[in-house]
Amino acid sequence: MVRWLGPMFGLIAACALATAATAQTDEALADSVARGHELVVNDCSMCHAVEPTGASPNPLSPPFRELHKRYPVEDLAEALAEGIMVGHPVMPQFKFGQADVADIIHYLQSVQSDQHAAARAGTPRG
Repeated sequence: MVRWLGPMFGLIAACALATAATAQTDEALADSVARGHELVVNDCSMCHAVEPTGASPNPLSPPFRELHKRYPVEDLAEALAEGIMVGHPVMPQFKFGQADVADIIHYLQSVQSDQHAAARAGTPRG
């Protein structure tokens, strides 16, 4: 009976470590999303709707939750790092550091409208 306790303990310990690692990863992602939200609220919300609902203050500025309809959100990383110089005529130039870019991308991914529609319907986003 004692022989199976060793492997069983090892399995339980491995499962506990995997669960802890997943929790840390989830927490790190949540922190990144929160930092990204803060950045877009401070730098972008004067023109863009940055929340999951609501209209953009500037009608020419797309809501951030709908950016995926124009292009993959991940593709914005390079433009954010190098400096966004396009958009509407009065859009200021923005340039973000690597960590800020990752946080903004994580936030944008979290608010895309198809993700929220899938969550409401109880289906995974594909």
